Amino acid sequence: MSPPDQRQAVAAEGALDLLVIGDCNPDVMVVGGDVTPAFGQQEKLVDGISLEVGGSASITAVAAARLGLRVALAAAVGDDPAGWFMLGQLAAEGVDTSFVAVRPDVPTGMTVALSAGADRAILTATGAVATLTGRDVPSGLLVRARHVHVSSYFLVADSLGPGLATLLDVARAAGASTSLDTNWDPAQRWADPRLTEALGHVSLLLPNEAEALCLAGAPDLDLALSVLTAAGPALAVKLGERGALCTDGTRRYLAEPPPVKATDTTGAGDCFNAGVIAGLLSGLDLPSAVALGCAVGAASTRAPGGTAGCPDLATARDLARAVTVREVAAPPPRT
Repeated sequence: MSPPDQRQAVAAEGALDLLVIGDCNPDVMVVGGDVTPAFGQQEKLVDGISLEVGGSASITAVAAARLGLRVALAAAVGDDPAGWFMLGQLAAEGVDTSFVAVRPDVPTGMTVALSAGADRAILTATGAVATLTGRDVPSGLLVRARHVHVSSYFLVADSLGPGLATLLDVARAAGASTSLDTNWDPAQRWADPRLTEALGHVSLLLPNEAEALCLAGAPDLDLALSVLTAAGPALAVKLGERGALCTDGTRRYLAEPPPVKATDTTGAGDCFNAGVIAGLLSGLDLPSAVALGCAVGAASTRAPGGTAGCPDLATARDLARAVTVREVAAPPPRT
């Protein structure tokens, strides 16, 4: 089926639960106790190397599909083996790839993830990832989605950034909720007026702790929460093995994750995002949705790579029963 025919077929299928916009690239996973390269032409043996679904948007899309959501991905890949690998893997997981643009003259982005279990280092060549624009996300697709999520903003800031606020505004006007996970900024700029404008159309911001501090330009998390919620969205901040902290700007809740034996943390935050979104779309309040997100993120760490450990909804709900959620006091206003 040709791409135009695919798009017509998808348009006839009706509403989506989730549209994910962002990066789509394979991860070359290097796993072991010592994965630090030794230059000087030295060879080092590691436990394993594998090719996995990568890109925060793609991992979130797969995790959400495993949780039973109807998911589509808007992204860009090259017309090459890496791109077709991603399209095949996503389709096999039930993710609609009809709106993934295939660029004939740009290679698919690629990431090498060096994972030592609790920590990892990431090397990325953006390739086609950084060519995604607002023109690749038709308004007809936006209005079909119950929720629109954007991943890896800083990888697509120059291409998608100028039109992102408009895309989110169209989605919100059609009744969708929206979320954004900027992920890390490799350029260390952080302050971006296009991002600030987009945040005015975001229902939920999903950074990790380090990203929250950088986005807010704040020395501590308490101040970062205040700064970021003042921009409009609710907030769910990922704290790694400590869980997640969420707030709607008034009350704060800490969700402590279930105990699991972590093998690899790659993609755990992206899986967390999928769990939170699935919870919200099922009618859970934010703290309960964050508890489900903690369960999905924790489950994902039990296998190498971003998607191998993604649980189904029943497994995630069982794990969520072991998540402890409690309200935490916000500090008094600064004078």
